[in-house]
Amino acid sequence: MAFLFKPAALAACMVLAAPACAQLQAGPGSWSANQTWATDTTNGGALTGYYYWPATAPSLGGKRALVLVLHGCAQTAANDVINGAGDGGYNWKAAADQYGAVILAPNATGNLYGAHCWDWAATNRSRSYGHNAVLLDLINRFVSNPQYAIDPKQIYVTGLSSGGSKTMVLGCVAPDIFAGVGINAGPAPTVSSTQISSVPSGTTSSSVAGSCTSWAGANASHFSSQVASVIWGTNDYVVGQAYGPLNAAAMRQVYGGAFTRGTTGTVPTGGSNVPYLDAAGKLRTSEITVTGMAHAWPAGTGGQNSNYVDASKVNYPAFVMDFWFKNNLRVARAAAPSMTSCSASVSGSTVTVSGAALDASGTIDSYRVVLSGPTPVDDTAAGSGASFSKAYAARADGYYTGTVTATSNATGLSSPTCAISQFLVGSPPALQPPAGLAIGARTAGSIALSWNASNGAVGYNVYRNGTKVNGTPLTATGYTDGGLAASTSYTYQVSATGNGGEESAKSAAVTGTTTSGFTCTATTATNYAHVQAGRAHASGGYALANGSNQNMGLYNTFYTSTLAQTSSGYYIVGNCP
Repeated sequence: MAFLFKPAALAACMVLAAPACAQLQAGPGSWSANQTWATDTTNGGALTGYYYWPATAPSLGGKRALVLVLHGCAQTAANDVINGAGDGGYNWKAAADQYGAVILAPNATGNLYGAHCWDWAATNRSRSYGHNAVLLDLINRFVSNPQYAIDPKQIYVTGLSSGGSKTMVLGCVAPDIFAGVGINAGPAPTVSSTQISSVPSGTTSSSVAGSCTSWAGANASHFSSQVASVIWGTNDYVVGQAYGPLNAAAMRQVYGGAFTRGTTGTVPTGGSNVPYLDAAGKLRTSEITVTGMAHAWPAGTGGQNSNYVDASKVNYPAFVMDFWFKNNLRVARAAAPSMTSCSASVSGSTVTVSGAALDASGTIDSYRVVLSGPTPVDDTAAGSGASFSKAYAARADGYYTGTVTATSNATGLSSPTCAISQFLVGSPPALQPPAGLAIGARTAGSIALSWNASNGAVGYNVYRNGTKVNGTPLTATGYTDGGLAASTSYTYQVSATGNGGEESAKSAAVTGTTTSGFTCTATTATNYAHVQAGRAHASGGYALANGSNQNMGLYNTFYTSTLAQTSSGYYIVGNCP
């Protein structure tokens, strides 16, 4: 049976611009080495594991979320939650980067239930006992360290199987800590470790809710702002599928009040998502049934596909992070200011930039003007208030573009950028050929090209082997040249065209080669059969792959090999690369 947690290393400090945060330290954007944290005086040993500290900025409230991810029985953080530096396990890296969240992936201490499980079935629910104690200590270590900038209102926990049940335990024991939970294929934490395959008589959502509320004690009032996601598979025959809706119903009873079932949604990989809204119209619980999924963590594309992790179903890290962030009831959601206009005017060598913005939460504390061109500008104090206008003298001749952003005095939030279109100071310079011409995707009959925009250009011409291939000038900075021969090299250049019809010199040349169009196939057969079929030949009693001459072993019917044909008449030992 398997109940189903990730790494990071500190790097040089970077600075991120974040709302309501003057300076926010960026992480290395990679998993740590294995860490040793608190000692478990109940189960023995020390809590070890990994953390991921993103380089990206947080997406809510200017501070980072913290997510505790718990593996299942027969799993480990290193092999399953992370599964290497490439993050091929539970697939948390992309979601962490998207939301700027720190992820914790600890290993269960001790060897509970004989399979490296979390102590979800322990009868002692004290916050100072067993895994509760070491996990809450781990949370506190990160929240209390200012370099991580963790928002105490954005702490979440999720896990699979024993980790899923332990998720529910932590959500019940410490609702003041966890703003959201994600219960994946976990039995109700009121049953024993021998009752996971089906719900025992007498266990109901009401009985589970009663226990959950009692474990919270004086912190039960915090249930009013917690949200819960529950997920399970229709082919799960390890943990009874009936535990899924039972646990979700129990959490709604704990949250209190009347609930309305929302419109059932579909899961892209197959299944359903049933939302429940409270009396205030807030989404509080989500029940996902995944069609065809066995007892596993649904990692989605990019995750591993073994040992109770399923990469062929819904990406649960992406789903549950979206659910938590959109429905967090503890973080105030002030609207950012908005730019209503921005422009630039030119008089001689002076550029005057003007703009206006609206802020529903207060007033505009500052405008930032950025001009890119021969004499660039990055002015973070261009003005304040409802509008501004500021002159920048002595700008060198040439083409410029720019942006303006506004920052709120009340919230510290910054507006989306307002773009200033390209403008010219002085006389136009000679039209320059585009830079950065590069070969992109190739097929047997086409080659894609891309290049950088050229100042003053209104269009572009593409030349193949010296001959122009387009009719009228292209307005885009990319082109796919089709109708080509397979396995053939072509040389390309690009020129820029101006308003008066003038054309620049051609860019530096690049060469691209179309693919062969050959599709690799692999065949497994005896060495004798390979030779007879013309995929290999015999030499000195051995079979050798045609083309590569790789040794396949003895030439007889007792040796079996797999040969991959990578091109006409060319075979290699093994599967297609």
